[in-house]
Amino acid sequence: MPNVRIVDVVTTLFRIVLGLLFALHGAASLFGIFGGNRGTGEAIPIGTWPGWYAALIQLVGGLLVLVGLSTRPAAIICSGSMAYAYFVVHQPDGLLPLNNGGETAALFCWSFLLVAALGGGRWSLDGGLARRRGRGVAEEPSTVAATAR
Repeated sequence: MPNVRIVDVVTTLFRIVLGLLFALHGAASLFGIFGGNRGTGEAIPIGTWPGWYAALIQLVGGLLVLVGLSTRPAAIICSGSMAYAYFVVHQPDGLLPLNNGGETAALFCWSFLLVAALGGGRWSLDGGLARRRGRGVAEEPSTVAATAR
């Protein structure tokens, strides 16, 4: 594969898997599939605060990150929702994620923040649209620095 760097492959796979896992959480909570909300097998009632709205963010945001469309804004919203979940739901039960059950929320939060910083990448709908418009995808800082030498 010419001009394919391992960084492009790994970051694309990371973005896809992260978006898929997040979207599955949202689908489970909204529709009661895959074990439903927290394994109860039931969907969250429509409009319930904050659970139903969080599940909607998970489904829509996860799908947007998965395909790489509006990746940065979607990832920021997903990251923020997980920060909210961590500090409002988990953190009152203990300081450390291992003690309060917030490992998943913390990992999703920081993972989406990384995706927001990196963007969708070459193999995303954002990247394809940018190439179609003739702008190209913004290179990451390490690439720009390496080519400037």
